[in-house]
Amino acid sequence: MKNSKDRRVDNKITIMEPDKKIALVAHDNKKTDLVEWAKFNKTLLAHHKIYATGTTGAILEKELGFQVNKLQSGPLGGDQQIGAKIADSEIDFLIFFWDPLEPQPHDPDVKALLRLAVVWNIPIACNRASADFIISSPLMDSNYERLVPDYDIYRKRVLGTKE
Repeated sequence: MKNSKDRRVDNKITIMEPDKKIALVAHDNKKTDLVEWAKFNKTLLAHHKIYATGTTGAILEKELGFQVNKLQSGPLGGDQQIGAKIADSEIDFLIFFWDPLEPQPHDPDVKALLRLAVVWNIPIACNRASADFIISSPLMDSNYERLVPDYDIYRKRVLGTKE
């Protein structure tokens, strides 16, 4: 950054390997949609490492027949756990079928999760159509050079002090 008003951030490249780390999350009214989508794409998902929050993870593991790394339920911190994994480069992309018509008690966590996905430049699918485009991309099963913002300058900035 040149000065405090310059918000330019340089990028570095991180490699997303052919076996991706995918987070699957769904609000209650969208769980059926996500499970149907995942069952339809079971063969495509099988060799990837899947993470999911609470109930969604248990349902997916039962329906898909392979291991799903289950975290807490969204309202109990699962959304924040997924967000932390995104920040630590442990999630390559997020498929989050959220319900835009139903208020959620953990809306701030949902907003924070989506914000982190954007901050760290990972693909996000919030509905079946965008999830279909991502899963069918030729980039899914190959190395992909993802540009990741380099926040070192931001981390090392000197904050002014008031006397």
